[in-house]
Amino acid sequence: MFSKRDERPRGYLELEDGSRFPGRLFGKVGSCDGEVVFNTGMVGYVESLTDPSYRGQILALTYPLIGSYGVPDLIKGEGPFQSDDIHVRGLVVQEYIDEHSHWEARMSLDSWLSKQGVVGITGVDTRDLTKLLREKGTMLGRIVMSEGGPFSVEDPNAKDLVGEVSSSGVVQHREGDGPHIVLVDCGTKRGILRDLLSRGCRVTVVPYDHDLLSVKCDGYMISNGPGDPLMCTGTIENVSALLKGDVPVAGICLGCQIIALASGASTYKLKYGHRSQNQPCAEKGTDRCYITSQNHGYAVDGKTLGEGWKVWYSNLNDGTVEGIRHERKPFFAVQFHPEASPGPRDSGGFFDLFLEVVG
Repeated sequence: MFSKRDERPRGYLELEDGSRFPGRLFGKVGSCDGEVVFNTGMVGYVESLTDPSYRGQILALTYPLIGSYGVPDLIKGEGPFQSDDIHVRGLVVQEYIDEHSHWEARMSLDSWLSKQGVVGITGVDTRDLTKLLREKGTMLGRIVMSEGGPFSVEDPNAKDLVGEVSSSGVVQHREGDGPHIVLVDCGTKRGILRDLLSRGCRVTVVPYDHDLLSVKCDGYMISNGPGDPLMCTGTIENVSALLKGDVPVAGICLGCQIIALASGASTYKLKYGHRSQNQPCAEKGTDRCYITSQNHGYAVDGKTLGEGWKVWYSNLNDGTVEGIRHERKPFFAVQFHPEASPGPRDSGGFFDLFLEVVG
């Protein structure tokens, strides 16, 4: 037996189209609601659960056995954690494994979810769920303890999710004579900060609505984050002001969408998003293809890019825009995660390119 599933309280995952998946609850015994999405990675549940980009979502993991390596100690700035908290509203798995085994493990996934107040449900046919979401698109849903009742779920994308996960103040990291980078925290993963610090940068982390022109630096990086980029009106305005200058500006994931919007382009919601560690992205004008880690539900409309802007990377699975860059100015961004937490590390050279441009 992998799981003590039959001993757990009954629960149900319900979707807005009327679909219902029975299972057993673990973690916090209770209810939750949100946008139901899926991740196809085989490992990395600690990284995914602490990724602020999942704010407001119920995450289904397609790999069938979850929990086998437990959860390590939360050490600030170290380990696989991308933030201090779990950001998903709920977790859906096919088979939760009670008996974990790993030399770094300090608690079970069940205990961690319970401590953080996050509802989990096991015993769900995640293959069937994933097929449904791919065919009909991402849907609102809820995990409940008893089936039935009026379906009422608030759409998290109608909220300012970035405001919920952004830092509340300015934080300085490292002193010295390395290049000074301003990291705009829209819900940044710690991996981005780690990659900048490991390259000798002095990093100032600022809130997503900070007046960016008030900070003197060598370059700006706009981070990843949750939800609809159109909700980040203040950030878009601030980045638009940066694009009138010549200081290098780079973006990752949501940061790519914000830079595109700041330049006058448009974004749109993907049918079911890209959330995995195996997305192939081709660089325009070369024969290079990178296997990338991704987590986003919105994309840039390449047809709306203005004068001087061009598509840099495209997704070989569906042709969507995976990167943009300016032809003359030091502005560029990628939709995938070059900090790759968890892997692969194929695209880590993005940070080296950024620092070459910074000079």
